[in-house]
Amino acid sequence: MSKKNSTLSTGNSYSQALFELASENKIINDIEQQVFSILKLIRISNDFKDLIKDPTNKIEDQLKIINKISDQFNFNELLKKFLGFIVSKRRFFYVEKILNDFLDICSNSRGEIQAELFSAKELNENEVNGIKDELTNTFGSNIKLTHKYDSSLIGGLIIKVGSTMIDTSIKNKLQQIEKKMIEA
Repeated sequence: MSKKNSTLSTGNSYSQALFELASENKIINDIEQQVFSILKLIRISNDFKDLIKDPTNKIEDQLKIINKISDQFNFNELLKKFLGFIVSKRRFFYVEKILNDFLDICSNSRGEIQAELFSAKELNENEVNGIKDELTNTFGSNIKLTHKYDSSLIGGLIIKVGSTMIDTSIKNKLQQIEKKMIEA
C-alpha cells in the first residue's frame, strides 16, 4: 500500500469511528458544529497550525492545549476524548484531514452531494443560494455548496459536482481560443 493510500485510510478510519460514536450517542449535529469550529481555528491560527504540524511537540503539551481549547469552546466530552486519543496515537498531524472526512461522512449520511463554486466576482448569499437551488433541482439531491472567489477567472463561473465540471469562465474560453490558434 502506498504512503498516500495509507494516509487516506488512516483519516477515513478515524473519521468513521468519530461518526459512529457521535451517531450512537445521538450528538452528530453537536459534534459537526464543534468540528467546524476546530477547522476554523486551524485556518486562522498559525500557532495552532504549528502545534499540529510540528512532530517535535510532546504529547503532554498537545494534550494540555487540546484540553484548554476544548474547555474554552465547551466541546462535547466525546470530541475532547477523541482529539486526546488521536494525539496519544501520534496522529494529530492528520487532524484536519480526519475532521474534514468526518464532515463528508455526515454530509453523505444526509444524502447531500458535495459541490464547489468558483466565481470571478464575490457573490452574495442570494446568488449562491440560487445556484445551490438550481443544482439541487438538476441533480435531484441536496447540495452542499462551497463558494470560492477566484479573480483569475476574469468572468463567469466554474461549478464542480462530483466528477462533473461546468466551466463558463472567460479564462477557459480564452485558453480554448489560444489552443485553436496554436493548432491552426
